Amino acid sequence: MMPFDSATHTLVTTLVLAAAVTDLHRRRIPNWLTFSGAAAGLFLNAITSGWAGVKNSLLGMILGFGFYLLLYSLRAMGAGDVKLMAAVGAMVGPGHWLLIFMASAVAGGVLALLCVLWKGRLKTTLWNTFFLVQELAHGRAPFQRHKHLDVKDSRALTMPHGVAIAAGTMACLSLAVI
Repeated sequence: MMPFDSATHTLVTTLVLAAAVTDLHRRRIPNWLTFSGAAAGLFLNAITSGWAGVKNSLLGMILGFGFYLLLYSLRAMGAGDVKLMAAVGAMVGPGHWLLIFMASAVAGGVLALLCVLWKGRLKTTLWNTFFLVQELAHGRAPFQRHKHLDVKDSRALTMPHGVAIAAGTMACLSLAVI
């Protein structure tokens, strides 16, 4: 994996920070942002690395989309988050995307814990986590038996995952991991 050029660095930084701000304020990540981010990633990779760049960009986009589509299908993630990670993948490629995914997962875990503690829902969250693991181990979608585990349910405790994606991305960029 090669380090990013300054254009890619600027592009991915702009994308994730804009997504974090809109997710915080509107609790949505707009399609115009994610689709234009994916297109910009494909275009930038094409002009910097030719067909190899396009291939790398598409693989990153597919990886980001696929991983997050699984979470979306379990109703643990919103569609904007899926499209944002696909756009990030299109910009950075599959290897760098995997690092960003891991850093975003850590950031998301910390953010989720802070939300749970802030709302005073630690006991409920621990029970829900046990239930989620149990249901997934049996091949069942947890939201089917407990509707409040669907991110679209009004009783669900949700967080703006775009913030976690931005934090993970910025951590990787600032630590020169990518």
